[in-house]
Amino acid sequence: MNQPVFSNDAIVFGLLMVALGFVFFTESKKSGFWYKFYRIIPGLLMCYLIPAIFNSFGLISDEISQTYFIASRYLLPASLVLLTLSIDLKAIFNLGWKALVMFFTGTIGIIIGGPLAILLISTFSPETVGGIGLDATWRGLATLAGSWIGGGANQAAMLEIYEFNQELYGGMVLVDIVVANIWMAIILLGIGKRKKIDNWLKADNSAIDDLQNKVQAFSEKVTRNPSVPDLMIILAFAFGAVGIAHFGSEHISTYLKDTFDAVGNPKSALSSFGSSFFWLISIATLIGVLLSFTKAKNFEGAGASKVGSVFIYILVATIGMKMDLGKILDNPGLILIGLVWMAIHAGLLILIAKLIKAPYFFLAVGSQANVGGAASAPVVAAAFHPSLATVGALLAVFGYVVGTYGAILCAELMKIAAGG
Repeated sequence: MNQPVFSNDAIVFGLLMVALGFVFFTESKKSGFWYKFYRIIPGLLMCYLIPAIFNSFGLISDEISQTYFIASRYLLPASLVLLTLSIDLKAIFNLGWKALVMFFTGTIGIIIGGPLAILLISTFSPETVGGIGLDATWRGLATLAGSWIGGGANQAAMLEIYEFNQELYGGMVLVDIVVANIWMAIILLGIGKRKKIDNWLKADNSAIDDLQNKVQAFSEKVTRNPSVPDLMIILAFAFGAVGIAHFGSEHISTYLKDTFDAVGNPKSALSSFGSSFFWLISIATLIGVLLSFTKAKNFEGAGASKVGSVFIYILVATIGMKMDLGKILDNPGLILIGLVWMAIHAGLLILIAKLIKAPYFFLAVGSQANVGGAASAPVVAAAFHPSLATVGALLAVFGYVVGTYGAILCAELMKIAAGG
């Protein structure tokens, strides 16, 4: 192990935060070089790449630093609580059955797209989908499933649950960023031609107009300038839930492994349910959902999801520092797997939208609520109308709820497709 320039985690964390601050500051520019730069290179990619550059050049080392462990065990479950805090299941159902059908169609497209992509690529390039043990490609692709159904939090959960070789993880991160952003660009291109698309789909947009009015009214009702007590209560919800989740996860995982042989057997498909980290994420998400049925959801107006997003981006940076850029192109066939996978997802969405005559808005936001998560679904929704951004956020938060479970199903199917 090579000794990095900076081994003190206080310094490492400081470097990561400066990197994130630099990305967000430059991305906020509305003109000049940085404006043009971020029209080509997504800001999220830079949040991964800058820490990766630090690691690749020996400034920091993920093998020595504990920042990822802290972020994944404390900030990740806290972010899940805050991102699900504002979920309104009733509001989502009020969007109409077509919106939910398109969201779950996107989810199913990711779940079946992974194993189908492996089967297709294996016919002419079996080494691309091969690998054994912790190096198995399907384990790495499981992290993509987590990202493309839920988001960064679910992606990190899948990385922990399936224990993919983190030295190879940089290649999966690249596939995630490249393929997801290509698809988002296509969706944004379609927004400019949505009238033609809706005519082809024979869709009725009257529900979208009603939805716009309801969302705008709700947003104006809860938005307020956060006070110090507001922020302290938000943190109390987040880290109080983290404490409960840690307590519950330890006891549940121990009980299941001691009681059920299938869970205790590392080779069993059910062994994931013996992971304390799995239960940590599940309990934190459940607490967030339960809180959403109380007045706690009104703290979304004080910025609960924004605080949760800050935690996610810190986690993103710590994951990025695990990348070795020199190994990213070791298997360029992974990009092809990602493109085939996304094509299956897109094709299924278009087919169902045509069959049920769903508006393009539902197709676009339903897809991005899965693939893009909380980072891009509100952006896509706002591209239709600014007041609809909350719809994208709500659906994206719902993606966080189902993300880990759907990704586990996808991972197990990919394991079978790859021959175990």
